[in-house]
Amino acid sequence: MPYSTETIRNIALLGHSGCGKTTLLEGLLSAGRMISAPGSKERGTTVSDYDPLERKYQHSLYSSITHIDYCDTRINLIDTPGLPDFIGHAISVLPAADTAAVVINAQSGIEMISLRMMELARSRRMCRLIIVNKIDAPGVDLPALVQRIQDVFGKECLPINLPAGGGTEVTDCFFSEDGGADFLTVASTHRALIDQVVEVDPAFMETYLEQGDIAPEVLHAPFEQALREGHLIPICFVSARSGAGLAQLLDVFVNLMPNPTEGNLPSFHREEHESAGHRTPIKAVPDPTRHVLAHVFKITMDPYVGKLSAFRIHQGTVRRDSTLYVGDNRKPFRVAHLYRLQGKEQIEIGQGVPGDICAVTRVDDIFYDAILHDAVEDAHIHIDPAPLPQPIYGLSIESRKSGDEQRLWDILQKLCAEDPCLRVERLGSTGETVISGLGELHLRSVLDRMNDVYKLDVVTHLPKIAYRETIAASGEGHYRQKKQSGGAGQFGEVFLKVEALPRGAGFEFVDAVKGGVIPRQFIPSVEKGVLQAMESGPVSGFPMQDIRVTVYDGKSHPVDSKDIAFLVAGRKAFRDAVLKARPILMEPIVNIEVSVPEESMGDITADLSARRGQISGMRKGHSDMAFVSGLVPLSELNGYQSRLHSTTAGRGSYTVSLSHYDAVPPAMQQRMASQHKEVPDEG
Repeated sequence: MPYSTETIRNIALLGHSGCGKTTLLEGLLSAGRMISAPGSKERGTTVSDYDPLERKYQHSLYSSITHIDYCDTRINLIDTPGLPDFIGHAISVLPAADTAAVVINAQSGIEMISLRMMELARSRRMCRLIIVNKIDAPGVDLPALVQRIQDVFGKECLPINLPAGGGTEVTDCFFSEDGGADFLTVASTHRALIDQVVEVDPAFMETYLEQGDIAPEVLHAPFEQALREGHLIPICFVSARSGAGLAQLLDVFVNLMPNPTEGNLPSFHREEHESAGHRTPIKAVPDPTRHVLAHVFKITMDPYVGKLSAFRIHQGTVRRDSTLYVGDNRKPFRVAHLYRLQGKEQIEIGQGVPGDICAVTRVDDIFYDAILHDAVEDAHIHIDPAPLPQPIYGLSIESRKSGDEQRLWDILQKLCAEDPCLRVERLGSTGETVISGLGELHLRSVLDRMNDVYKLDVVTHLPKIAYRETIAASGEGHYRQKKQSGGAGQFGEVFLKVEALPRGAGFEFVDAVKGGVIPRQFIPSVEKGVLQAMESGPVSGFPMQDIRVTVYDGKSHPVDSKDIAFLVAGRKAFRDAVLKARPILMEPIVNIEVSVPEESMGDITADLSARRGQISGMRKGHSDMAFVSGLVPLSELNGYQSRLHSTTAGRGSYTVSLSHYDAVPPAMQQRMASQHKEVPDEG
């Protein structure tokens, strides 16, 4: 049956690996009568973890889209990975959801990925819901966990239902004041919820103070406002294994979570090309009669179906046979088939309204984060991107079989299209193809996919660290490019100065030429030559950054001066200046947060210090777990996962994110410089 925007709910299931998101989804699909019985991850029969690689790893590696038709409401549920190496797939779905449902394991408590997803959802102004799973597990202390949730995420986190019967059932606390509970009381929890909701609306607050009570059924608008403003974060209790609380959770989705007209919509903007860098905010309106604006948040490269592109419609109606544009591409495509997804199953539909999550296949021009639209004037509209982590682990990769180089490159492009945190580049300085991801497990899964799906055998080398080079002083350089071999020759002379910029500033090019000694038309060629030279620094051949280049003088010839002459002169003058400016090698420094048992903290801090790390903080987690945070050079983390597992008996985990680049120790720079063979610059 067709659904209106008001009867749609879009919910992303987020949380740390092992919290039970996939099992919870199976239970919800069964409770909503979409499947006859919950599937099993161990047997590989779940709706969401359908990829063979996920069955092999026994973990979610990709996001998966499902739906439940329940009480005349369509609930779109997106299952996401919880392993740190695959967090990009979880973050990328946030613009498609109205509610971020963070699942917490009652046994493990609040873990790193749960913390990170709650913070990301807060920063994106998403409505949030906390689902405490495994409430019937032995030895859980639910009152202490609720207190911990409030300590970490705020007093606005309030139970909306409570476990009863030792975790065998769940009692509603919002629409009812009666019933039993294993801790707290239904009546006191009900009053706390009503107090929190009416605070956002003065009129309801006044009525509440006068009457002493107010019917929950009339509080829908202030309840949604409290969710939007982060004034209320409901806590629900479930046991995905036994089914306790699943029906109640579906009721919460239907009756209390926002529909696409009630949540905080993602931010869009129009890029004004006439004024570089200027963005005009655009508001998408969930109106089915307006121009189409849809956002592509997931790409899957299926060997049989082809490219499958999932998108959330934010405005307008997409129909089968509609004509849509992809971003600023002027060539439209026809929606030959429109699908709704249920795991790997594609169900053909006639149309999608605002709030719907749909998919199309075999449209090669579609890419992750693209905006689909049906009006030419919307070509430069973009969505504010989700803050994806930077790929920092690298592997040099090549095909084992000679002649498969192009096939390797084509397959890598397909893998990058479906993974927003995978990068591939060819390094001109070494001739290597390097893939970069979020960690060892991330890249291992990529290699397994290449072998299992694409049947390509590859050879990899030790991880390559993305070093950079810069300068520590100022320097001036000069070069005259002069060639004469009969007929017109080449002539271009450049004087320039290089200066160090602050870390992370990038590159700045300044044209300070006076009197036209270098004609205007040749200045871009000088800059191009400088940029070419910056691709391979003099210390170890790594790209250069954080440099200001000022071209202040030069000479030209009315006949022999041409672009190539000033390109070569700019390149060689830059290298001349850099060698006088104390070039230095820089290494990536990452933020690291390690989750470990408390008894292992001493070993972990000592190990990080031995790896040139700086400890910045330690804090207690839930139960006997603790967190250690700090800064450490990325080059020191090779093999760290194995070391951590052996030190903590497999209980430790860690996340990293790029912090900044800093100079390597002098001895290390000297050693790496001695191993570098500079390629002669032929001009």
